[in-house]
Order: sequence, then structure tokens, then C-alpha cells
Amino acid sequence: MAIRQPIVTVAGHVDHGKTSLLDRIRGSSVAETEAGRITQKISFTMFPAENIKKGCYLLDKYDMALKIPGFLFIDTPGHAAFTNLRKRGGSLADLAILVIDINEGIMPQTAEVISILKANKTPFIVALNKIDAVSGWRRLDDELKESIEKQASRTRQDFDEKLYTLIGALNSYGFEAEIFYNIKDFTKNLTLVPCSAKTGEGIPELLMMLCGLSQRFLKDRLNLKKDAKGVILEIKKEKAMQYIESILYDGELKEGDEIAIATFDEPIITKIRAIQEILPLSKQFKPVKQARAATGLRLQLTEKKDMLPGMPFQIYKNNIEEIKREFKKEVTEIIQTDKEGVIVKAESLGSVEAILRLLRQENISICKAGIGNINKNDITSAVASLETSPLDAIIIGFNVELDEEIKDKGYDKRIGILTGDVVYKIIEDLKKLREQKQKEAEREKMLGMATICKLEILHDYVFRNTKPAIFGVKIVHGKITPHTNLITAGSESIGKIKAIQSQNKSVQEATRGMEVAISIPGMTFDRQLEEEKFLYSEINEPQFREFKNNKELLTSDEISCLQEIAELKRKKKATWGI
Repeated sequence: MAIRQPIVTVAGHVDHGKTSLLDRIRGSSVAETEAGRITQKISFTMFPAENIKKGCYLLDKYDMALKIPGFLFIDTPGHAAFTNLRKRGGSLADLAILVIDINEGIMPQTAEVISILKANKTPFIVALNKIDAVSGWRRLDDELKESIEKQASRTRQDFDEKLYTLIGALNSYGFEAEIFYNIKDFTKNLTLVPCSAKTGEGIPELLMMLCGLSQRFLKDRLNLKKDAKGVILEIKKEKAMQYIESILYDGELKEGDEIAIATFDEPIITKIRAIQEILPLSKQFKPVKQARAATGLRLQLTEKKDMLPGMPFQIYKNNIEEIKREFKKEVTEIIQTDKEGVIVKAESLGSVEAILRLLRQENISICKAGIGNINKNDITSAVASLETSPLDAIIIGFNVELDEEIKDKGYDKRIGILTGDVVYKIIEDLKKLREQKQKEAEREKMLGMATICKLEILHDYVFRNTKPAIFGVKIVHGKITPHTNLITAGSESIGKIKAIQSQNKSVQEATRGMEVAISIPGMTFDRQLEEEKFLYSEINEPQFREFKNNKELLTSDEISCLQEIAELKRKKKATWGI
């Protein structure tokens, strides 16, 4: 039975050298052309067996027969979501290279990638990159093991410290890691290969480990089946032509074949008008009549309906019901939601799955998830959450934007929208926003018991002396609302505010700095307030104690006002303090 190329994902933290390492393997310089030298989009590289032999002289030296037809490398941006390219039944990648800067160790995005790889049970090798930056490092032998052993004692000590620090860190994630030449059982140990994308040191050893592990442990997985199956990476448009960039991970495709593409509703059935296949060690494509897995393809299709990145496709043989069941099972397995929770939007199915998994690790529920920009329906769903679960009135957008309609018309600012292209940063911001919302909710609940305020009486603006008294005040501290109980500086009660007017209009709240008219039934202004300058909110001792125990929820303005009220109470009878 024919076997296909193993699909190998290269992933890791931003700036740890993923693309540079792949460049060294394939002998190109793609990293120099990327914006900011950070990979912007997923790209793939076909690496045939003859090039593996050229780049890895160790295969001959150790008499290792090469049985695989090559590798299909997938270079991903630093985000964990991109590591999560998937096919039915699990990860799209057969193997992964996790690139870690030996001098920096495990960073937040490294941890995300490890989480995704563990969840998908994807075997991986760790490339400990940038050994050339270890203090005093020199390339002293063609073979990495010999070069390490020949380093000066201080350099070797520095290298060993960094190596064993990483081994300890990986152990905390549940891996028994070891440098490749000390491993006796590759089923028990995670393989570490020190290397340098800059000098090429360790690259032959990395290739040899990839070949060995592929041939030894992936044999059954690489058997090529007849039916074509693949995953859409991107939908691209050039002038009047639309095509999809995709990975064919099983079977063969021919020009004129019909394929079914998954959506959230009915599958799209379309015919392949033209096929272009990625050239070996290149970003260029060539026209072909047929292609065999595993490979990177551009497909021009007859159907131009909206297709979604990350969605699976397969050959269509008039088996629509079977395909519907398979696609529905896959999509529902990925996007499982809760009754309440935040809303998630991302640019592909794999990204959605990765973010959902990472959010659930943080015990964050998700009520809705989908692919594409944040739209009006998402806003409506988030607004509905304000009533039932205000902490969850948040929309997360990974590598997506707001629809133009929302940008133009705006949205209810009570909901939170967090967008970005780094998953761990979005999750950090989400946790901070939820904490902020939690404090706001606790604050509102606490202030619902009693209002904190200090008012300056505007004696020139007395509109009615009694039944009710209506006069002007300026809010010096805090805020007032209808039903706020007021006292004088001598702690004498004068009654409850019935209504507030600002510029001849009734308002439900007046805040610091505002000048408004208030009405208070049951009091006489000239008898009770003629000699008074300030008024304060009435706060009883249990309420005061509650404020004192939750000072972190109050503003400095409110604390200052409470201190004044406490002093008034102290002078009269109480001994409160804040």
C-alpha cells in the first residue's frame, strides 16, 4: 500500500524562530519577506525525500533507509489557534515541531501550543533553537553531540543549565523530556533537539529524528486511502477568479472531480475547475491535472457560494446523506456551547475549537461560537446576556473584525468586545474585563443600599420654600438619585429627594460637578436650611460598615465623602471610622 508524506506543523511562540528554522531546512529565506519577520498566514512547504537526503547526511552515516516520500511542512503564526488545523478525527498534523528559544524557555504562546498538542494527542519534537546565542558557543564539530561535548566548560555549564531548566518546565506539563542522543525509548520520552536556525547546527539531527519517528510510529496513519479528503485554509480572490488554498491530507483529486465542502448548514457541492499544486521547496504553484496526498493545493471551483476557512471537504460520490452526517458530527463536536457564556468568533473552524478549549481551561463558558466577522446578530445576543448574565455580555474576536454596519452605527457600550490576533492576550483581557464587570456589579449592589453624596446648597436658587421645598444644589462628592435620604452637617434628617431636574428636564441621577434642582416633601427651606451650607446622604451604621469593608469598590471621591460623613456622626454620637 502506498504511503503519503507526514504532515508536520511547525509552531511555537512569536520570535522563537519557527520560520527561520524551516527556512534553514528548505534552504530559503522566507522569514526576511514576512512583515516584521513574523509569519502572517499559514503556509505550507513540500519537502521531497531527495531533499531530505541532501539535507541529512546522517541517514547514510547511520544506515537509515528512507521510506517516506517526504514531508509536508505547515508553518504557522505564533498563535495556538493556528496549531489546531484539524481533520475529521483529530489534528491535521501527524507530527509537530515545537520551537522553543533555549535562552527564553516556555512562553505564554508555547504553553498554548503544548495544550493544543496534548489535547489532540499529536506527537511532537522540541527544537531548542538559538543555541548559537548561548554564551561562548562555537560550532566545534559537524555532529551536534560532539560539538556540545567540546564546548568550553563555562559554555557547557550555561547550556546544561538552560537544557535542564527546560526539561523541568516540560515535566510540569506531564512530559519526560530528554536530549535526543540520551533517549533509549522514544515512546516514553519527549525528544529535545538543540539547534540553530542561524548556523544550521542540529538541523541534520532534527531531520533524522523526524524521519525516524515518522517511519517507526506513524506507519499505519500514513497509508494512503482512495477517497480524497482535505481542509480549506483560505479563500482567495484575484480579479474575477476565486480559489481556495487547501491541504489534501488523503486520497487523490482530479480536475473535474466533484467535492462536498462542509458549512454550518447544508454542504456545498461543487466541481473542481482547475488544480494547482505547491512546488517543492517553494511558495509557487504549478497547474496539474491530478494531485495525491499529502500536498498543498489551490483549487478553482465552479461554485462561488460563501465557504469558510478550516472547513473539511471530501470527494462527492452521490452520497450526500452520509456526508451530511459526517460533517454535522464534526462541526457539532467542535462547537459545543452552554446556555450562558461569552460569544466567540474566529477566522477558521480550527481557531474556534482552539479558543473554546483554552477558554474552558479557564472555566469560562461559551454560549455561541462561529466563523467570520462580528456581526449584528452577535451584538444582539450579547445585549440579551445583560439581563441574564451581565458578566458574559462579551464578544471575543480572534483574527476577525467588526462588520462595517456595526462600525458605522455603533453598539451598546455595556457589552464588551475584545479582538486581537494573540489568543493568550485576548484571554488575559477577558479575565480582566470580567473582574471589572464583577466589581461593577458588586459596587452597584452595594450602592443600591445607600447613596454616597455631599451637596452644596445654592441659596440663590430657592424655587419653593415648602410643600415640597424646591431648591438648587451642586454635587460636590458622589451622586444623587430620587429617594436619596439627606441630612445636614449636624446630622439632622431633612427628608428624601422626590425628584431631580437638570435644565428643566427630569433626570434619574446627578453626579459630581452637576448643578440641579431637587424637591423634598415635608420640610421648610427657610426654617431648616437657611443657615446650612452643605447636605449629606444619610447612611446608617450597618451600611457604613459595608462600605468600609469594601473600600476597594469605591472611588477616592466617595471615600473622601464617607470620611466627612463619619466625622459628622462622630461629633454627634457615633465613633465610626473609615
